[in-house]
Amino acid sequence: MRRPLRSLATGITAVSIVVAISAISIIAVGVLVVAQSTFNRLMVEAGTPAADAKAMFDDSVATVFAVAVGIAVVTSVALAIGLAALLSRPLRRMAIAAERIAHGDYEARVPRGGPDELASLSDSFNQMAQSLAEQERERRDFIANAAHELRTPLTNLQGYLEGLRDGVIAPTPEQFGSLHEEAQRLVRLSRSLDALAENQRPDRVVTSTDVELAQVVRSAYEVARSAFEAKDIAVDFAVPESIVVRAEPDGLAQVLANLLQNASRYTPPGGNASIRATSSRSTVTLSITNSGDGIPAGDLPHVFERFYRVEKSRDAARGGAGIGLAIVKQLVEASGGKVGADSTEHSTRFWVSLPAG
Repeated sequence: MRRPLRSLATGITAVSIVVAISAISIIAVGVLVVAQSTFNRLMVEAGTPAADAKAMFDDSVATVFAVAVGIAVVTSVALAIGLAALLSRPLRRMAIAAERIAHGDYEARVPRGGPDELASLSDSFNQMAQSLAEQERERRDFIANAAHELRTPLTNLQGYLEGLRDGVIAPTPEQFGSLHEEAQRLVRLSRSLDALAENQRPDRVVTSTDVELAQVVRSAYEVARSAFEAKDIAVDFAVPESIVVRAEPDGLAQVLANLLQNASRYTPPGGNASIRATSSRSTVTLSITNSGDGIPAGDLPHVFERFYRVEKSRDAARGGAGIGLAIVKQLVEASGGKVGADSTEHSTRFWVSLPAG
């Protein structure tokens, strides 16, 4: 990485010297040829012998010019070296930082300095490094969490099957029901991962159409109604009939299914939830709020990441794999919308903003 930077500094110095020499050569022609000829002619016309006129010119103008040329050359070289150092130093630091990142050190950063253009480049480099560090963190968390999600049901299945094989566990319908439940857990995880991969395909085409929001929300709620009623959760429905959004119908249905499932899962028995929609000239915001323990502020920025859980053991006990909200984010953004969450100590609200139809 350092050889190109040395070449840059050398190149800048060489170009500056060539420019200086070219300028000096042009001036030298003007002074030593044209000016000398004019000076000699004027002196001869004034009665001074030609030899004396030439000697006078050489002793005064030529000597001063030679000294000036020497000073100009030294100054131009010094300025060229300084300019080369000014430009190459930030680039060298950036090259070293890039090499560190290439070897896995995603915390490498470059100080902001130099001309505005290089300072802006340093800012962009640091933003890229921050993004890479965040992606690396998400990748590691994804691998660890995916391994955990697979390990738990597989360990349970292995234990049950070994117990059945060794005669320690009786082959009762209840035991087969437990085995089936663990297998279903793996199936749900597999389908969720398939959905994540499908939504990330670069060739996936999203066809957005005008959708009547109230109708889609009612349909999604009817599917989730039993989960709310089983926990005696009161649901306040406030979605005006006139609201139309631009979205992919199937994707929007899946978004609502995931958010409603999330609300029913984390609302305590006897709690309450609300489904509300507001519209402006260009956007529609749908909010699903539920009572219950809030999400800590430090966790809010991460709730839409794959496999992220606010409380790992609690969420696992409630059946969540931490993929549903990641799918919600993918589907909403694919339709040109935004998604977010905010929370207080006793309630949580997830909101989806979509283009108005």
